[in-house]
Amino acid sequence: MFEGFAHKRVKTSGAEIALVQGGIGSPMLLLHGYPQNHVIWHKVAPRLAQQFTLVIPDLRGYGDSSKPPTDAEHLPYSKRAMALDMVEVMTALGFDRFDIVGHDRGGRVTYRLALDQPERVRRAAVLDIIPTLEQFERANRFAARAMYHWYFLTQPAPFPETLIGKDPIYFLEHSLQSWQGSDTFSPEALEAYRKSFRDPEVIHATCEDYRAGITCDCKFDEADRAAGRKLTMPLLVLWGARGRRGASLLDVWKLWANDVGGEGLDCGHFIPEEAPEPLLRHLLEFFPSAGS
Repeated sequence: MFEGFAHKRVKTSGAEIALVQGGIGSPMLLLHGYPQNHVIWHKVAPRLAQQFTLVIPDLRGYGDSSKPPTDAEHLPYSKRAMALDMVEVMTALGFDRFDIVGHDRGGRVTYRLALDQPERVRRAAVLDIIPTLEQFERANRFAARAMYHWYFLTQPAPFPETLIGKDPIYFLEHSLQSWQGSDTFSPEALEAYRKSFRDPEVIHATCEDYRAGITCDCKFDEADRAAGRKLTMPLLVLWGARGRRGASLLDVWKLWANDVGGEGLDCGHFIPEEAPEPLLRHLLEFFPSAGS
């Protein structure tokens, strides 16, 4: 996977970020979600690299990136802290302005980065999410059952860490299998996810990601909504229609963005691995390459 890409580590003000970089053209940042790492992009990266310089990191707490100590407010794992990592990574690599695509938790980093530092983002895409605050406010009993892990992972440490740690590969594979809409994962990708999830530090850090989600991340969203702050750059929204039972996410995102479009794809949650060709079609149509 990622043949021809360079493996790098970039030190930020709060973490060390592991990443792969490759391709030619204007810069594009690709951000993964839970419970995975940068490998989720391996099916689409070769084609995108023909037109874009791709930066594909592990978020802090995930994969080979560092796992900083947390605090009582979970701020080191807030999407604001993760977004700052990404801004500092792109600056270190020489990119002042860039496109960004985020799936799942990476989508939450994407819209937080775009709200906090809009001058850095040319265009943005989010895959299979709505804003974190909206997700909690709109949950009903059916959604809560489907997203049980949002509430389980937020429990105080070390409760979820201890239970997951008894059989981390079972928990990982149950999560992957229950959220996909088809036989999705290549053997190489699965092994990369297993290797990462065997690390107790990854389990703890990813729980902290969710603890931040239900606390400080919601506070940041509340402040933006109260101030009427919206995304100003063009936004592409795609979602797995099988997992969402045909629901449209566009109406929600229109409350948060001035210029938004997109559609549901015939897949489950893991769009980059379940539906790489439809995803590529949308991304190549939405993001202009250098010189276009």
